[in-house]
Amino acid sequence: PHPGTRDQFQEELVIRPLHSGDIYASFQFRTLWDTDFLQERQKKVSHYRLFPKSLGQVLSKFSVRELHISFTQGFWRTMQWGQPFIPSPPGAELWVWFHHTVSDVDGNWKELTNVLSGIFCASLNFIDMTNTVQPSASFKPLGLGNATDHRFLRYATLPREIVCTENLTPWKKLLPCGSKAGLAVLMKSEKLFHSSFHSQAVHIRPICQDEQCTSKAWELRQTLNVVFDHYTSGQGKKEWSLFKMFSRTLTEACPLASSSKVYVDITDNPELFELSPATHLLSRAVVLGDRRTYSVYDLTRAETFGQLRSFNLLLRWKGDNMLRPLLHAERYVAGFGLQTGEIHTVIYNNHPYRAFPVLLMDSVPWYLQLYVHTLTVTSKSRDNKPSYIHYQPAKDRHRPHLLEMLIQLPPHSMTEVTVQFERALLKWTEYTPDPNHGFYVGSSVVSALVPSMVAMSTNFTQDQPLFSSFVPVKEESSYFVRVYTEPLLVNLPTPDFSMPYNVICLTCTVVAVGYGSFYNLLTRTFQVDEPSPPLAKRLANFIRRIRGVPLLA
Repeated sequence: PHPGTRDQFQEELVIRPLHSGDIYASFQFRTLWDTDFLQERQKKVSHYRLFPKSLGQVLSKFSVRELHISFTQGFWRTMQWGQPFIPSPPGAELWVWFHHTVSDVDGNWKELTNVLSGIFCASLNFIDMTNTVQPSASFKPLGLGNATDHRFLRYATLPREIVCTENLTPWKKLLPCGSKAGLAVLMKSEKLFHSSFHSQAVHIRPICQDEQCTSKAWELRQTLNVVFDHYTSGQGKKEWSLFKMFSRTLTEACPLASSSKVYVDITDNPELFELSPATHLLSRAVVLGDRRTYSVYDLTRAETFGQLRSFNLLLRWKGDNMLRPLLHAERYVAGFGLQTGEIHTVIYNNHPYRAFPVLLMDSVPWYLQLYVHTLTVTSKSRDNKPSYIHYQPAKDRHRPHLLEMLIQLPPHSMTEVTVQFERALLKWTEYTPDPNHGFYVGSSVVSALVPSMVAMSTNFTQDQPLFSSFVPVKEESSYFVRVYTEPLLVNLPTPDFSMPYNVICLTCTVVAVGYGSFYNLLTRTFQVDEPSPPLAKRLANFIRRIRGVPLLA
């Protein structure tokens, strides 16, 4: 192929039976293209084969170095489900690294959110400077280059964004085969949105194609994560299949894909479940600090589909087990009344003997006025002084609060971060159409290098599974984890919006009655109306007129 069109596409599905009895299905699609949108902006890259043209034009026009966007419905329950392959908060999340040549970052950010809003049919146009932050330590680049100038980083969330079919359809159209062939045929909206958790994301970044980084390429990774509840979807039975989960089976791989595989986590087999049909292909990988074993089904092989040309995977459960994740976080609001309150963020380190630091990032809207002097961090009933604190105060109606802290978590401990706040009184035009529902506050973000139970592999190989190669591994003794807490729902002082309606109705009634009467008095003319003769007299005069007799007076 021509050097400007060298690209490849891979797709894979990972199925992990969770210890809670649910099923975790993770789709990952990766498109690699060894072009450079930033250096070839003058040439106007015009030939697109596998890489979506709409996203390529966005990268070129706005000088985007990295782009990460996710749409999530539901909350990932870390204590019941463990750690996901790629985490995401409820609602919409967008964080972008711009190229260092961009002079007006805020202008590019505003235009970019409007363009992405149209591409994904979402409400990203509601992202403005009031909910955008510029982290100083969190959200390092995941691709080439270890940028330290955070002036070119922007981060925003919309925790109230509702994810539905109109967001999934444009997401599927970005795939080379769309939803016509390959793993994407399983993405039936009726089944995907009838689940406990659903998250779709797009990640774009520059990466190396080999260990020596002699050649570079742009990576577009589309991920879709779903958790199916066995009580609602499986009719109370712990028996699963592709048809029960997606109402469809696989019939072929995407013709444009160089690799198309289905992985099933069988690390706990045969204690918990059995798999049918069985396969002799196995893959072992270190994922999230744990060595896992997977059964592999290669869709590019004809024998995978059998004589019926249909592939339907079946799982039967046998028992239960429960493992606790090493890092877990949650958040809630305490207090009473509508004047003051307190935000509690609780971080758990479940490692029995290892302590490790975590980076906590909080973005709080301006209408919750934080009292930073009340900030406390406690671990095991003792004060835990953060080694790094970055706080950017909010400006009313201009920007939110930004708080970043580096906290050391003792082994097997619970660390609690509390800060008090006061609720602001908004203008009556700033309230939402349903103000009594409350106002959403985005999730806190906890980033950490968690100690690994086994040695992590730092070697780069092109053949490793997609689900284990998203975050680069720098050390053998630890792996990177990002955890999101629940979004908060906070009530603000809300005026009685029925009073203006009552006043308007009363005022209009008074004006109509008073002005109407006064206008009638000024414009009407009054005259005496003589009464008409009775009916008998009119009838008698009619007869007299016919007979020629004089009429009665």
